[in-house]
Amino acid sequence: MDLTKLTLTDLQHGWTLVDRQPTCLYCGKNWPENTAPATLQAHLAQVHGGAIAALIDLDSRYNTLTAKQRDLLKAFATGIKDRDLAEQTGVTAATIRHQKFTFREKAKQAKLYLATYQAVFAQEDPHERLLDVPQHPRDPDDRWLITEDEAAKTLQRYFDFTHDPVQLKRWPKKQKAVIVVLTRIIAEIPTHQQFTEPQINAYLRPIYFDYTMVRRFLIEYHFLQRTPDGTAYWRTVPNRKD
Repeated sequence: MDLTKLTLTDLQHGWTLVDRQPTCLYCGKNWPENTAPATLQAHLAQVHGGAIAALIDLDSRYNTLTAKQRDLLKAFATGIKDRDLAEQTGVTAATIRHQKFTFREKAKQAKLYLATYQAVFAQEDPHERLLDVPQHPRDPDDRWLITEDEAAKTLQRYFDFTHDPVQLKRWPKKQKAVIVVLTRIIAEIPTHQQFTEPQINAYLRPIYFDYTMVRRFLIEYHFLQRTPDGTAYWRTVPNRKD
């Protein structure tokens, strides 16, 4: 699940609707359509330490919080008084208040930047807007410069979307098309989990008859990683420095 495409409300809640089913952002678990929010909150608390903690600790290249900042934000989320937090951390209450001020200033900067970005790129030509490829090699080349328009046409050409999961009709020859195809296929595999080879195959087999080739390409193009002995596979999480 691409968390960067979710709303602020989804990110704050820790779940979103996928085909009308509430779905956890962090493990992909889903529930029936009318599940009470309390059930979702209980899952987040028991499995992920709560929606706030999970969001603060989100393993993403877009999460630039330092370890110290994360600890402070988790403490602030508990409602602890500045004086008590200062005693716990061995600093003055004034220092804690300054940290809060810094966070507020960053939030204001982010709000202004987001408004500016949306205003500038709202009418961006889809023929020129680049596809947001979730994983890429350390040194990407021009094969990875793919516009959303190119990607949409490629997906329609190579996939049959009448099935669930989608089915790949044929394997592309061009490198850019391969990357678009792999980007769509990897979306079928949950993030932040490890899988055995049979489990990975179970995800890929319904998509394309030569699922072993697909698995090999996913590894070659850095969409999947595995242990040297091939006993565990997992989706690549981009480095925050990317």
